[in-house]
Amino acid sequence: MTDPSTQSPVRVRIDLSYDGTGFAGWATQPGLRTVQGTLEVALGTVLRCPDPRLTVAGRTDAGVHARGQVAHVDLDRQVWEGTLGRGGSGPSEVLLRRLAGILPPDVVVHRTTPAAPGFDARFSAMHRRYTYRLSDDISQVDPLRRTHVVRHRFPLDVAAMSEAAVALVGRHDFAAFCRPRPGATTIRTLQVLDVARPAIGPDAGLVAVVVQADAFCHTMVRSLVGALLTVGEGRRPVAWPADQLAGGRRDGGSLVAPAHGLTLEEVVYPPDDELEARAERTRARRQHVGPAATDCPDDAAVAD
Repeated sequence: MTDPSTQSPVRVRIDLSYDGTGFAGWATQPGLRTVQGTLEVALGTVLRCPDPRLTVAGRTDAGVHARGQVAHVDLDRQVWEGTLGRGGSGPSEVLLRRLAGILPPDVVVHRTTPAAPGFDARFSAMHRRYTYRLSDDISQVDPLRRTHVVRHRFPLDVAAMSEAAVALVGRHDFAAFCRPRPGATTIRTLQVLDVARPAIGPDAGLVAVVVQADAFCHTMVRSLVGALLTVGEGRRPVAWPADQLAGGRRDGGSLVAPAHGLTLEEVVYPPDDELEARAERTRARRQHVGPAATDCPDDAAVAD
């Protein structure tokens, strides 16, 4: 009798980073270079399997970068175990090495490991953390970081931006900061919205906006940053972003900050024994608000 465990697929967790400059976003789009398409082609080549399909923690838009992206792929067990290398190298090590050999330099896979039971790269996630970086001081502008840091022409009042951000934290309907999608919920729990000018570290002298939530609606992060920028420039009062939130409608003058300043820094998951329960709760919450909401993407999920 065949052992079922030898027939069940293997879910592989993939931790990766990429420079979004040369990509039309994460999600596969016909005729366009995307991160998903590039990585799926590489996986199919090294594993000699047709059409591997990735599920990602947070789909990113054209020009958005990722330092701590997470995805998973389900593989036939024979395909996975057939990746064994010489000298006793396991499938994880061999797959990682082979991917490094064929992926372009703007995509790096850091780890490939069999996922813990119940793991889902998208639905098991507790939160996603992004950082948006700007330089408003010509003495701090670094041309070597021009694809990752937005050069801002006017000095920014970081204290005013930080004060405006406080009222936006919490569970709200962020319709004023999201592009509407039929049937999709715009209710999110914004856990962190912090604006600072670090004195030390790699972001010293820059204006760094840290945004963390359970999930994000389309363009939510860049719309929040855009609202804070109008406050930092002195064009809007500190209370304006909160007024927009309460109004529940996008203002015609709302600014969506440029994509290239945004980086997905981290996706955090619960302990292994809580992964499946977390995924089930997330799916149930998305499905409760209607069929379309089950596909509500993270920020910048669809190309603008």
